[in-house]
Amino acid sequence: MMKYIFSGKNINLSSSLKQHATKKLNKIEKFFKPETECHLTFSVEKNRNIFEVTILSKGLFIRAEETTNDMYASIDAVIDKLERQIRKNKTKLGRRIHQEAFVPDNFQIDEQIEEENSFKIMKSKRFAIKPMDVEEAILQMNLLGHNFFVFSNSETEEVNVVYKRKDGNYGLIEPEF
Repeated sequence: MMKYIFSGKNINLSSSLKQHATKKLNKIEKFFKPETECHLTFSVEKNRNIFEVTILSKGLFIRAEETTNDMYASIDAVIDKLERQIRKNKTKLGRRIHQEAFVPDNFQIDEQIEEENSFKIMKSKRFAIKPMDVEEAILQMNLLGHNFFVFSNSETEEVNVVYKRKDGNYGLIEPEF
């Protein structure tokens, strides 16, 4: 059984809301090993009900988020999205490389869903990574008109990524090795 971790922003998490989410997640739980962590975040902003699920299984991440005017509808939409992601990539996820994260035997899915056969890289770039602080990296990203920017963090001397979030704020990815 997956380990569920609940959090809420501007919402009182009722037991019925938690139950509804975990009951819906039971549909995809069979694909994951028992020690898998599932982070469920419920948030309300004005009349927007946002539900986000992040599943962490042996270094593999799967994430989905939906916003509706009803939290239960957001939950249902996220579960549908997660199911589509898993089914669309079932062959790649079920391969030997991901066996520590998934239960490969449970990827025998009869339903016909067009699966992504290959990931096509349309463009490749090489560039020198200049040491800079996070603020300068955000400025560079904005000047380039990109959604993300890879840079060498001058404070930590590590490769980091800044990105523009859907809410208009910025995020920072700091890899752990």
